[in-house]
Amino acid sequence: MVFEKIKEIIIEQLGLEDDADITMQTSLMRDLEADSLDAVEIIMAIEDEFDVEIPDEDAEAFKNIGDIVRYVEEKM
Repeated sequence: MVFEKIKEIIIEQLGLEDDADITMQTSLMRDLEADSLDAVEIIMAIEDEFDVEIPDEDAEAFKNIGDIVRYVEEKM
């Protein structure tokens, strides 16, 4: 559930096709070619959607989508 919603946010923010191949191992920067502004906007959208706060130092540690999903699940 969390993964699916985060995937939707990423697809919307990056303007990807709905069937984009995004998995827990997908990297925003390396695999999806997101830049730092894209990443900030995605994190802000995730914070709004799940009513969590993600400090910059925590966000910088995310290596892949799975890291984001686990972080959000822990904070909910």
